[in-house]
Amino acid sequence: MPRAPKPLPLSTKQARQIWLHAQRLDVRAPFGEGAQAVADATAHLGYVQIDTINVIERCHHHILFSRIPSYRRADLRQAHSVDKSVFEYWTHALSYVPAADFRFFLPAMREHRREGHRWFGSVKPADTRKVMRLLRAGPLTIRDIEDDVLVEKEHLWQSRKPSKRALQLAFYTGAVTISERQGMLKTYELMNRHFGWDKLPRPASARELTAYLLDRALRSQGVVSLDSICHLDAPSKKPVARLIASRVRRGELVPVTLEGAGKQEHWASPAALEAGGEGPPPDLVHILSPFDPLIIQRKRTNLIFGYNHLFEAYVPKAKRKLGYFALPVLVGDEIVAALDLKTDRQAKKLLMQKWTWVGQGKKAAGRRELKRVIEEELDRFERFQLAE
Repeated sequence: MPRAPKPLPLSTKQARQIWLHAQRLDVRAPFGEGAQAVADATAHLGYVQIDTINVIERCHHHILFSRIPSYRRADLRQAHSVDKSVFEYWTHALSYVPAADFRFFLPAMREHRREGHRWFGSVKPADTRKVMRLLRAGPLTIRDIEDDVLVEKEHLWQSRKPSKRALQLAFYTGAVTISERQGMLKTYELMNRHFGWDKLPRPASARELTAYLLDRALRSQGVVSLDSICHLDAPSKKPVARLIASRVRRGELVPVTLEGAGKQEHWASPAALEAGGEGPPPDLVHILSPFDPLIIQRKRTNLIFGYNHLFEAYVPKAKRKLGYFALPVLVGDEIVAALDLKTDRQAKKLLMQKWTWVGQGKKAAGRRELKRVIEEELDRFERFQLAE
């Protein structure tokens, strides 16, 4: 039996550069422009998280803007509703995912159809029949249904409208999809009619789904751990671990010992280790969403960047350290600040609530230049916030 390869030592700086390259945050315009850039960025990242908070622009637009400098909201609308190159479904959260990956989400849809969904156990069959009857006549928003008798919420984020709950359940079972968004108002459509399918694609097998999860993480993270591959998906860890072991034996993956990670195992492909390169230009600035793939896995971000992001929107004001909706600022390959911003759309300006220096930004040396390049990016960020 072949001996397991010795892990390759990797510094956090090397891991940062590999991860930034995998996230395409090491160059200024990696995906080009327009709706095709949206499709290509989503395909490369694997998902773009959706969120409702709009203190500044909602995170799905923000994440795309960070990788597509010329991004316009209409580009996502074109990709989603016209080209149909992306669609909405659940990853670790509600996200835009590549339409080409649809079959990898079919097993989850079938499971919800077979076993129900724990969030929508109170949906009555009559409510489902009602919304499906309405949908057969054409696309539907919740505002089109005016005869609901409101019910009590079972938790904070749940709708009081039975029809909305029924539509959400139909979404998770794959009977319907979200064909358009106006702000956060969703238009629901029958899945097959939206995509023009006579029948659904063939669902991925369990083995294919495991490979998909691993390959998606390797492509978008560069250096991976079981936790980073299976973020909020513990049941997938065992099959993913078996696949990793198989690929290590075949020389397709290299075990790495990541500085500061202790006993947590990490792996990378030989190609990712070779492509780590010089890292981004030192003056390249990204004002990131707290839901950006570089930030959303807080422990990983802390390990590799030495930055522990605090999301304080639900923290009492007196206890906040960074601010209500702080945005990490990446300059080169370091997170140097967190900016609590708010868009005043009536006054047409971006408001600075709080500026906190972190990491290398705490050092006085070079701070004037850091502030200058961040303020230049803030001007561009403000124009994006107020456009359209």
